[in-house]
Amino acid sequence: MTTYAPCSNACWSALQPALTLKQLKRQALLLEAGTIPTSFAYVCKGLLRAYITDSEGNEYSKNFFSEGSYPGSMIALLTQSASKFAIEALEPVELIEINFKRYRELLNSNHELAKFHIAYLEKHWILEKEPREVAFVQQSASERYSEFLANHPELAHRIPQYHIASHLGITPTQLSRIRKIRQTEA
Repeated sequence: MTTYAPCSNACWSALQPALTLKQLKRQALLLEAGTIPTSFAYVCKGLLRAYITDSEGNEYSKNFFSEGSYPGSMIALLTQSASKFAIEALEPVELIEINFKRYRELLNSNHELAKFHIAYLEKHWILEKEPREVAFVQQSASERYSEFLANHPELAHRIPQYHIASHLGITPTQLSRIRKIRQTEA
Protein backbone atom coordinates (compact mmCIF):
# COMPACT_ATOMS: atom_id res chain seq x y z
CA MET A 1 0.00 0.00 0.00
CA THR A 2 2.77 2.40 0.85
CA THR A 3 4.03 2.32 -2.74
CA TYR A 4 0.85 4.23 -3.65
CA ALA A 5 0.44 6.54 -0.65
CA PRO A 6 1.76 6.87 2.92
CA CYS A 7 -0.08 4.91 5.61
CA SER A 8 0.51 5.73 9.28
CA ASN A 9 0.43 3.21 12.12
CA ALA A 10 -3.04 4.52 13.00
CA CYS A 11 -4.22 3.75 9.45
CA TRP A 12 -2.77 0.22 9.62
CA SER A 13 -4.35 -0.36 13.02
CA ALA A 14 -7.76 0.73 11.74
CA LEU A 15 -7.44 -1.53 8.69
CA GLN A 16 -6.24 -4.63 10.56
CA PRO A 17 -9.70 -5.95 11.64
CA ALA A 18 -10.73 -6.07 7.96
CA LEU A 19 -7.79 -8.34 7.03
CA THR A 20 -7.52 -12.15 7.07
CA LEU A 21 -4.49 -14.19 6.01
CA LYS A 22 -5.45 -16.94 3.57
CA GLN A 23 -3.69 -19.63 1.54
CA LEU A 24 -4.89 -21.23 -1.69
CA LYS A 25 -3.66 -24.37 -3.37
CA ARG A 26 -2.94 -24.40 -7.09
CA GLN A 27 -6.22 -24.42 -9.08
CA ALA A 28 -8.30 -23.35 -6.06
CA LEU A 29 -10.75 -20.52 -6.63
CA LEU A 30 -10.52 -17.24 -4.77
CA LEU A 31 -13.79 -16.22 -6.42
CA GLU A 32 -16.32 -18.36 -8.25
CA ALA A 33 -18.16 -16.85 -11.21
CA GLY A 34 -21.82 -16.24 -10.41
CA THR A 35 -21.27 -15.55 -6.72
CA ILE A 36 -21.61 -12.21 -4.96
CA PRO A 37 -18.21 -11.41 -3.43
CA THR A 38 -17.72 -9.90 0.01
CA SER A 39 -13.98 -9.30 -0.23
CA PHE A 40 -10.99 -8.64 -2.45
CA ALA A 41 -7.39 -9.54 -1.68
CA TYR A 42 -3.73 -8.58 -1.68
CA VAL A 43 -1.30 -11.17 -3.11
CA CYS A 44 1.68 -11.76 -0.81
CA LYS A 45 3.03 -14.72 -2.78
CA GLY A 46 1.84 -16.62 -5.84
CA LEU A 47 -0.09 -16.02 -9.03
CA LEU A 48 -3.80 -15.92 -9.88
CA ARG A 49 -5.83 -15.29 -13.00
CA ALA A 50 -9.28 -13.81 -13.52
CA TYR A 51 -11.13 -15.60 -16.31
CA ILE A 52 -14.48 -15.68 -18.02
CA THR A 53 -16.05 -18.81 -19.46
CA ASP A 54 -18.35 -18.49 -22.46
CA SER A 55 -21.48 -20.57 -23.16
CA GLU A 56 -19.40 -23.14 -25.06
CA GLY A 57 -16.99 -23.63 -22.15
CA ASN A 58 -14.10 -21.62 -23.63
CA GLU A 59 -12.06 -19.70 -21.07
CA TYR A 60 -10.71 -16.19 -21.61
CA SER A 61 -8.05 -14.93 -19.19
CA LYS A 62 -9.02 -11.37 -18.28
CA ASN A 63 -6.14 -10.52 -15.98
CA PHE A 64 -3.24 -11.94 -13.99
CA PHE A 65 -2.45 -11.07 -10.37
CA SER A 66 1.03 -11.62 -8.97
CA GLU A 67 2.73 -10.43 -5.81
CA GLY A 68 1.73 -6.93 -4.79
CA SER A 69 -1.55 -6.86 -6.71
CA TYR A 70 -5.17 -6.76 -5.57
CA PRO A 71 -7.43 -9.41 -7.17
CA GLY A 72 -11.16 -9.02 -6.88
CA SER A 73 -14.33 -8.32 -8.81
CA MET A 74 -14.70 -4.63 -8.06
CA ILE A 75 -17.83 -4.14 -10.17
CA ALA A 76 -19.53 -7.04 -8.39
CA LEU A 77 -18.42 -5.66 -5.01
CA LEU A 78 -19.63 -2.14 -5.76
CA THR A 79 -22.97 -3.27 -7.18
CA GLN A 80 -23.43 -6.25 -4.84
CA SER A 81 -24.07 -8.43 -7.87
CA ALA A 82 -22.74 -11.77 -9.08
CA SER A 83 -19.23 -11.75 -10.49
CA LYS A 84 -19.00 -12.35 -14.22
CA PHE A 85 -15.58 -13.99 -13.81
CA ALA A 86 -13.75 -16.42 -11.57
CA ILE A 87 -10.34 -15.96 -9.97
CA GLU A 88 -8.14 -19.08 -9.89
CA ALA A 89 -4.77 -19.75 -8.28
CA LEU A 90 -2.20 -20.70 -10.95
CA GLU A 91 0.34 -21.42 -8.20
CA PRO A 92 0.05 -21.91 -4.44
CA VAL A 93 -0.97 -18.48 -3.14
CA GLU A 94 -0.60 -16.61 0.13
CA LEU A 95 -2.84 -13.58 0.31
CA ILE A 96 -4.53 -11.16 2.61
CA GLU A 97 -8.29 -11.15 2.18
CA ILE A 98 -9.84 -7.71 2.69
CA ASN A 99 -13.43 -7.46 3.89
CA PHE A 100 -15.00 -5.02 1.43
CA LYS A 101 -17.72 -3.65 3.73
CA ARG A 102 -15.22 -2.80 6.47
CA TYR A 103 -12.77 -1.43 3.90
CA ARG A 104 -15.45 0.89 2.46
CA GLU A 105 -16.37 2.13 5.93
CA LEU A 106 -12.72 2.99 6.56
CA LEU A 107 -12.32 4.47 3.10
CA ASN A 108 -15.06 6.99 3.87
CA SER A 109 -13.49 8.05 7.16
CA ASN A 110 -9.72 7.64 6.66
CA HIS A 111 -7.97 10.21 4.46
CA GLU A 112 -4.78 8.12 4.11
CA LEU A 113 -6.69 5.07 2.91
CA ALA A 114 -8.67 7.23 0.47
CA LYS A 115 -5.41 8.60 -0.99
CA PHE A 116 -4.13 5.03 -1.45
CA HIS A 117 -7.39 3.99 -3.11
CA ILE A 118 -7.34 6.91 -5.57
CA ALA A 119 -3.69 6.31 -6.49
CA TYR A 120 -4.35 2.59 -7.01
CA LEU A 121 -7.40 3.21 -9.21
CA GLU A 122 -5.58 5.80 -11.30
CA LYS A 123 -2.67 3.46 -11.99
CA HIS A 124 -4.49 0.18 -12.59
CA TRP A 125 -7.97 1.12 -13.78
CA ILE A 126 -7.03 4.10 -15.93
CA LEU A 127 -3.33 4.20 -16.84
CA GLU A 128 -3.03 0.43 -17.45
CA LYS A 129 -6.52 -0.43 -18.68
CA GLU A 130 -6.91 2.09 -21.50
CA PRO A 131 -3.72 1.12 -23.38
CA ARG A 132 -4.78 -2.57 -23.23
CA GLU A 133 -8.20 -1.70 -24.68
CA VAL A 134 -6.59 0.35 -27.46
CA ALA A 135 -4.10 -2.45 -28.19
CA PHE A 136 -6.93 -4.90 -28.87
CA VAL A 137 -8.26 -2.62 -31.56
CA GLN A 138 -5.06 -1.26 -33.07
CA GLN A 139 -2.30 -3.88 -32.59
CA SER A 140 -1.64 -7.22 -34.19
CA ALA A 141 -1.48 -10.35 -32.05
CA SER A 142 2.30 -10.32 -32.39
CA GLU A 143 2.49 -6.72 -31.16
CA ARG A 144 0.19 -7.51 -28.21
CA TYR A 145 2.42 -10.46 -27.28
CA SER A 146 5.56 -8.30 -27.49
CA GLU A 147 3.90 -5.70 -25.27
CA PHE A 148 2.82 -8.38 -22.78
CA LEU A 149 6.43 -9.63 -22.56
CA ALA A 150 7.76 -6.08 -22.17
CA ASN A 151 5.23 -5.18 -19.46
CA HIS A 152 5.31 -8.52 -17.60
CA PRO A 153 8.69 -10.21 -18.17
CA GLU A 154 8.51 -11.89 -14.76
CA LEU A 155 5.20 -13.59 -15.61
CA ALA A 156 6.03 -15.02 -19.04
CA HIS A 157 7.53 -18.20 -17.55
CA ARG A 158 5.02 -18.55 -14.72
CA ILE A 159 1.85 -18.53 -16.82
CA PRO A 160 0.92 -21.43 -19.11
CA GLN A 161 1.05 -20.35 -22.76
CA TYR A 162 -2.62 -21.17 -23.38
CA HIS A 163 -3.60 -18.69 -20.62
CA ILE A 164 -1.38 -16.02 -22.18
CA ALA A 165 -2.99 -16.73 -25.57
CA SER A 166 -6.50 -16.31 -24.18
CA HIS A 167 -5.42 -13.09 -22.43
CA LEU A 168 -4.19 -11.76 -25.78
CA GLY A 169 -7.40 -12.79 -27.56
CA ILE A 170 -5.73 -15.43 -29.75
CA THR A 171 -5.59 -19.21 -29.93
CA PRO A 172 -2.71 -21.23 -28.45
CA THR A 173 -1.78 -22.24 -32.00
CA GLN A 174 -1.49 -18.59 -33.04
CA LEU A 175 0.70 -17.86 -30.03
CA SER A 176 2.89 -20.86 -30.85
CA ARG A 177 3.40 -19.49 -34.38
CA ILE A 178 4.21 -16.01 -33.05
CA ARG A 179 6.75 -17.46 -30.61
CA LYS A 180 8.34 -19.58 -33.35
CA ILE A 181 8.70 -16.53 -35.65
CA ARG A 182 10.21 -14.51 -32.79
CA GLN A 183 12.76 -17.28 -32.12
CA THR A 184 13.85 -17.46 -35.77
CA GLU A 185 14.21 -13.66 -35.89
CA ALA A 186 16.32 -13.57 -32.72
